[in-house]
Amino acid sequence: MTKRRRLTAVLLAVLLLLALVPAEAQPIIISTAQAVSRSDIDKLKKNKTEIVSQRKDVESKIAKLRDDVDSAIEKRKLLDDQIALTEQEITSTEALIASYEAMLEQIAAELEQNIQDEAEQYALFCERARVMEEAGTTSYWSVLFRATDFSDLLSRLSDVQEVMNYDQNVLDSLRRLRAGIEAKQLYQEQLLAEAEEAKAELEAAKATLAAKRKEANELVVQLQNDVEASEKLLKQKEAAEAAIDAEMLQKEKELAAQIAAAEKARKEKEAQERAAAAAAAAGSSSPSASVDWTATTGGYIWPESVSKRITSPMGSRNLGFKGASTNHKGVDIGGVGTTTTVKATKSGVVTISKYDSSYGNYVVVQHGTGNTTLYAHMSSRAVKVGDVVEQGQKLGITGSTGVSTGPHLHYEIKEGGVRVNPLNYLPGYIKGW
Repeated sequence: MTKRRRLTAVLLAVLLLLALVPAEAQPIIISTAQAVSRSDIDKLKKNKTEIVSQRKDVESKIAKLRDDVDSAIEKRKLLDDQIALTEQEITSTEALIASYEAMLEQIAAELEQNIQDEAEQYALFCERARVMEEAGTTSYWSVLFRATDFSDLLSRLSDVQEVMNYDQNVLDSLRRLRAGIEAKQLYQEQLLAEAEEAKAELEAAKATLAAKRKEANELVVQLQNDVEASEKLLKQKEAAEAAIDAEMLQKEKELAAQIAAAEKARKEKEAQERAAAAAAAAGSSSPSASVDWTATTGGYIWPESVSKRITSPMGSRNLGFKGASTNHKGVDIGGVGTTTTVKATKSGVVTISKYDSSYGNYVVVQHGTGNTTLYAHMSSRAVKVGDVVEQGQKLGITGSTGVSTGPHLHYEIKEGGVRVNPLNYLPGYIKGW
C-alpha cells in the first residue's frame, strides 16, 4: 500500500473515530467530586502550624524562668500547657495524614480512569486506521485531481482541510489527556512526599510528648525531695483544695437559685396555660423536661472502665517527701495511662471545668443539693460549665497534670456537702497502696 493511501486511510479513520465518539465524550481529564480538597489540607496545615507556634512560645517562657522554687512550680504549669499543645499537634497531624491518604486514594482512582480512557480511545483509533488501510480508501491526491474547474478545486480543498482539522483536533485532545495524566502523576508524587513529611513530624511530636511528660513528672519528684519546695507544694495544694471547696459551694448555690427560678417560671407558665385553657375545657400542657436532682444512696458507677486499682486511699497519707502528710480528699485510681476516658459517675450538671496548678485539669459535676463528684489530673477536659451530663458520659481523658508524678485519676464524692469515702461506692476495687 502506497504512502498516500496509508495517509488517506488514517485521515478517514479519524473521521470515523470522531463519528463514533460523541462530543461530550471527547478526551478530557476526569475530575471527580473530591471528598477532600487541597483547601482542606491547607487549613489543617495552617492549624497545625499555629499549634506548633504556641508550643514554641511556651517553650520560650520555660527557658526564661529563674532557677528557684516558685519558678519550678510555674514551670510545671507551663509543661502541662506544652503537653496539651503537643497532644493537639498530634491530633491535628493525624487528621492531616488522613486527609492526604484520602486525597491520594481519590487521585489514584481518577488516574486509573484517565489512563483507561486514553487506552480505549487509542485502541479505537488504531483499529479504524487498520480497517481503512485494508479497504484501500481513495487518496487525497485523487480527490483533488478530479476537480472539474477552479471552483470545484477550492471546494475539494476545503473538504480536505476539514479532514485535516478533525485530525488535528483528535491529536490535540489526546495530547491534553496525556499532559493531564502526567500533571496529576506529579501532584500525586508531591502529596506522597508531603504525607511522608507529616508522618515524620507525627513521630517527632510523639517523642516530644513522651519527653515532656517525663520531664513534668520528674520535676514534681524533685520538688517533693526539696524541703522548701515540698512545703510550698503542700501549702499550694491545701490552698487549692480550700478554693475549690469554696467555689463548689458557691456554684451549688448559684445552680440551686437557677433551678428555683426555672421551676417558678415553669409553674407560672403552667398556671397561665391552665387559665387560658379553662374556658375551652382543654388540659394544660405538659411541663418541660428538667434534670432529675434526686440524690440516691449510692448509684454511682466507676469513673473509668480500664482499671480498678486504687493507688492511694482517702484520708491521711504520706506525700512522698520528708515530714509531709496530708488528708487525701479522695482516692487515686492508677493503671489508667493517658488515653482512658473519664466518665460521669452519675448524671448531673458541670459546675466547674478548669485547670488548677495542683489539681491540673479537673471537673466537678453536681448531682443534687450537696451531692457532687470531682475528677482531677486529667490530660484534657471534654465538658464546660453548664453542660448537663448523663451517667457514663465522657468528661475528659486521664493524665498527669498539676501536682502529679504519673498518670492517674483523682476522684472525690460529696454527699450532704461532706466528702465521703469513694471506696464505699467502687465495688471490686483492688488495693494498691
